[in-house]
Amino acid sequence: MKKRGKRYQESSKLVDRTRLYDPVEAIELVQETAKAKFDETVEVAVRLGVDPRHADQQVRGAVVLPHGTGRTRKVVVFAKGEKLKEAEEAGADFVGGEELVQKIQNEGWLDFDVAVATPDMMGVVGRIGRILGPKGLMPNPKSGTVTFEVEKAVKEIKAGKVEYRVDKSSIVHVPIGKISFGTEKLLENFATLMEEIIRAKPAAAKGRYLRSVVLSSTMGPGIKVNPQQLMDKIVSKKD
Repeated sequence: MKKRGKRYQESSKLVDRTRLYDPVEAIELVQETAKAKFDETVEVAVRLGVDPRHADQQVRGAVVLPHGTGRTRKVVVFAKGEKLKEAEEAGADFVGGEELVQKIQNEGWLDFDVAVATPDMMGVVGRIGRILGPKGLMPNPKSGTVTFEVEKAVKEIKAGKVEYRVDKSSIVHVPIGKISFGTEKLLENFATLMEEIIRAKPAAAKGRYLRSVVLSSTMGPGIKVNPQQLMDKIVSKKD
């Protein structure tokens, strides 16, 4: 069993493992248990009641967090013609077409965090799918990264758009900001993300959808949030 550091052990004493915390309490506790000397990232892990082996139970999408993630993301855009200029003016870090695909193929260049492509470039980008796919960098219509609305896509990503996708263990992992954001901003980002995940519930999913929700900082312990309370709040908000 992995031995935890002294800071982690001290932080763990503040958390009641048997309790399901209210979202506000959980976020306040995440900040209290973040003992590292750097500005830790706050992350959410949501275990869903879906079977990702079935196509009709996939949960995937993207959402713009109102306060961003606290991290500047490098964006590459695969486009041609006027869309190249549009991407540059929108703030894309790298813009190109065939030459960028060849650079990735021949040099293994992957100095970016998000890839956007116009639909007419997907035939070319598809050639590097085996490289981009495993790293989660392949443009996808469901996440809004395959689009002719290049300006909108780039600006949203730069403003704090995050992608979410259920993994093989039926868990979604998403960062929602930095400890330095404070309770209010972290709570707003958290609520926005959870509303989106609940909205994305597949029709084929049976039984309890939110199985568990855990908040944690980069180096801190996990803090369980009451999933039913989240469902009730968001459902009542819609009514």
